[in-house]
Amino acid sequence: MSDAVLTIVVPCFNEEEILPETIKCLHGLLTGLIDEALVSDRSKILFVDDGSKDRTWEIIYKEGLRNHYVKGLKLARNVGHQNALIAGMQAAAERSDCIVSIDADLQDDIQVIREFIVKFHDGCEIVYGVRKGRETDTFFKRTTAQGFYKIMKSLGVDLVYNHADFRLMSQRAVKELARFKEVNLFLRGIVPLLGFRSDVVFYDRLERKAGKTKYPLKKMLAFAFDGITSFSVSPIRFVLVMGMISFLLSLAFGSYFLTLKFLGYTQTGWTSLITSIWLIGGLQLIAIGLIGEYIGKIYKETKQRPKFIIDIDTFNLPMPKRHLLSQPGEEDLVRRDYRKISETSK
Repeated sequence: MSDAVLTIVVPCFNEEEILPETIKCLHGLLTGLIDEALVSDRSKILFVDDGSKDRTWEIIYKEGLRNHYVKGLKLARNVGHQNALIAGMQAAAERSDCIVSIDADLQDDIQVIREFIVKFHDGCEIVYGVRKGRETDTFFKRTTAQGFYKIMKSLGVDLVYNHADFRLMSQRAVKELARFKEVNLFLRGIVPLLGFRSDVVFYDRLERKAGKTKYPLKKMLAFAFDGITSFSVSPIRFVLVMGMISFLLSLAFGSYFLTLKFLGYTQTGWTSLITSIWLIGGLQLIAIGLIGEYIGKIYKETKQRPKFIIDIDTFNLPMPKRHLLSQPGEEDLVRRDYRKISETSK
């Protein structure tokens, strides 16, 4: 049997509908990998509850009492997908040789995780799960996604095309990733910066089996904008260039209109005047807003606030065996304050 310890990190936010199926599928996959001697029997599945409002944590917690392969990490509040993902990866790093991140909706094909592990044993530190195509997406989503990757490439950002957050990272890669202290996390852009030996595995995107997507259009646009502004100053340079062009054009038109004035051909034109005012005013507001976005990111970075706060961690702080006996029922264990339980075990 391989002694490589695998941890599958699954960020969750209000996933009570799909979570039982996710646990079942990932448990079956993990036990299969153990039977094939690809990973150690000390491998785990770590579900990260990102401040869910439904029964997500209760399901994770109760399953962890029955199944020693299932562990949970409960964040004190909702911090977003990227922060929840990095919280799970950092929690698992000390006890894992490799970590696979995957969303809870099971749209990423879990069967290719076996290929991830094979490539890891071959010496790869990072393995990216890459979609073969976007035929299952709507025309709008497909067009905007492809446009996003093209824009990022034109800005000089090294992204893996059609890759989201389905990947394997070695323990060393995760520890190096933790050295990136920035608050504005965009893992798809940060991970390629590590530079370790990497490879890709292609797969077909599946349909969501239950629940609703947690990335509506508004969040997708915000995510894309964060990615652009977190990795490139090109938008500010574009505004600078536009300002210079506008200035040169204003000089040219000013000279032209002065010439007309001296020749006596000028006529009062309200339309051209108001149009120019609105145009210049709009450009100025866009420029101020864009610069403000960068200043806002600097403001967040200088505060150095923690990206996440862990409320309960059953991965690194296992429940004492005496509390798993039959005296208190599972419902009681779920409701008890885990911090009090840990204190009594000292």
